[in-house]
This record gives sequence, structure tokens and C-alpha cells, in this order.
Amino acid sequence: MTADLIAVVLLLAVAAYTCAGGTDYGAGFWDLTAGGAERGRRPRWLIDHAMAPVWEVNNVWLIFVFVIMWTGFPTLFQTVFSAMWLPLALAAVGLVLRGAGFAFRKVANRLADRRLYGAVFALASLVTPFFLGAAAGGVASGRVKPGTEASADAWANPTSIMFGLLAVAAAAFLGGVFLTGDARRFDAPDLITYFRRRALLSLAVLVVLVVITLFVTSEDAPHVWHGLTHGAGLAVGIAAGAASLLTAVLLVRQGGRYARAPAVGVIACAVIAWGLAQRPYLLPTSMTVAEGAGASSTLTWLAFVTLVALVIVVPAVVFLYWLDSRGDLEELTEADLRQSGAPRDGDGPGTT
Repeated sequence: MTADLIAVVLLLAVAAYTCAGGTDYGAGFWDLTAGGAERGRRPRWLIDHAMAPVWEVNNVWLIFVFVIMWTGFPTLFQTVFSAMWLPLALAAVGLVLRGAGFAFRKVANRLADRRLYGAVFALASLVTPFFLGAAAGGVASGRVKPGTEASADAWANPTSIMFGLLAVAAAAFLGGVFLTGDARRFDAPDLITYFRRRALLSLAVLVVLVVITLFVTSEDAPHVWHGLTHGAGLAVGIAAGAASLLTAVLLVRQGGRYARAPAVGVIACAVIAWGLAQRPYLLPTSMTVAEGAGASSTLTWLAFVTLVALVIVVPAVVFLYWLDSRGDLEELTEADLRQSGAPRDGDGPGTT
């Protein structure tokens, strides 16, 4: 029972990272496709301002995933990271380069340096979700089993490729929707139209990729395909479809207003549908939840620590997102510092 509970927590943590981290990767995708310096100036300006306050906190969910996986399901952790070390290593390198590129681009003084760091940030935002998705596809295809050695077949197969493309498309979709809302917040009507069109385009691409993936998995990952087309997996998949339709309507009729919640629902439901489709396996069809779980005492303490962490972390993260949505986390400008009563020349201690 405890193992099933921790498995549910792991799945929800994966969904949380897919949505939070995916939004950031999507912003990087649109940064990559924004065009040259002049054409892409306005979109990149919005991306920088929208991402700056929250991009680091989204990685909390990735750390949470690794801790739960390593502690609660050590055999799963060992098997996946042994068989998938190359795509996961590439994703990790991309994650580091992406953060460094974004941070250094904002402080670089030379135009050439800003372009270099911007290109690193944008390309890593494409590479990282693809390889994370490819690793997930390798698991879903059933190619990863206890004792599996690292090989290209474990992650360079039809299901892995489709999962990687789905991850990129999902990130682009979330990034487009959230940037549409940020354009409204920053009172940039031209960017509302710009990102709304891209959000709708990426949603259309995502739907097409989902259909293709269902055909691919029917042959390449039959257990997951059956789970996605029957029972709880099908029900949650239908919920994802309904949320995508609602998102499209809100983007078209409301200019992106209120579209963020259903957009997150689309991706979260898709991830949960995948998890439900694998039941009762962690690794279809070779490792069940019970077989991959750690010691019962470890799982009990992990459940307790997880509850404490969620009580502390979730309200803090929600509060951070709320402050960001209000615009309270904007960087101070020179004018802001002057208006706040910063000392002027000659106004130091001892002056009269």
C-alpha cells in the first residue's frame, strides 16, 4: 500500500516538473525560433522578463523526482540510469548549459557574447526536453528491464523518438500559452497576438503527434497502448483532450485570458494517463511497483518526509507564482532606485 502511494507521488512529481519545467523549455524554444536580432528583439525581451523571477524554482520538481525515485524505488533508479545514461547525461548537460546561457546573456556587455549565450540557452531548451522524453519513451516501450545494458536501442527507438518530440511540442505549447498571458501582463498587444498564434500552432502539432504516437505504440509498446486506450488511462486521456479544446477556445475568444490552467491540465493529464497506462508496472512488463520498491520502513519514512516537504514547499512555490503573476518580482531599474529615496551625492552622513 505504501509503495503504491509513493508511486503516485512520483507520478505527480513528474507531472509537476513536466508542466513547470516544460513552460521554461517552451520559452527557450520560442527564443530559438524568434529570428534575428531585430526581428526577435521584442519576443526575447518578453521571455527574459517573464522567466527571470521563477526559472530556477521550477527545477525543484526535478530534484524531487530524483529523490523519490532513488529512495523509494532504488532498483528502478539503478536500472533506468544504467540503461539510459547517455540521453540522461545529455539532458543534464543541456540543463546546466541552458541555465548558464540564460544567466550570462542577461549580464553580458558585448553583443557577440549575448548572442552566444542566447544561442546556448535556446538550443539547450530544445535538446533537454527531447532527451528526457526519449528516456521516458524507452521505459514505456518495455526495452528497459533489470539487467539491461546501455544501448542505442533503449532510447533511439520509435516510441522514444515520439516521446521526445511530444516533450518538445508540449513545452512549446505551454511556453506559448504562458507567454501570451505574460504579454497581456506587460501590456504588449503585439506580443499577445504573436504568442497566441504560436500557442495554437504548437497545440495543433501536439495533437497530430499524439495521434501518431498512438499508432506507433500499438506496435512498439503494446502494454502502454492498451492502457491508454482502455480504463482509467483512456478516461484521463479524454480529460486531456477536453482541456486542450478549452485552451484553444480561450486562446481564440479571450486572447489567452484564463488559458493557463487548462493548458497545464492538458499536459498534466497526459503524463498521468501515461502513468496509469503502465499499471501495475514501473517498467513494463518486467518490474511491478511492489518489485521495485525499497524497504517498507524506508517507504514509511519517505512518505512522512514527503508530506512535510510538500507542506513547506508547495505553499512557498504557489506564493512565488502569485507574486510573479502580480508583477511584484520585477527587477528594480535605475529610476526605481532614485524614486525609493536612495541617497544622492552629498546626502551622506554628516551633511546638513
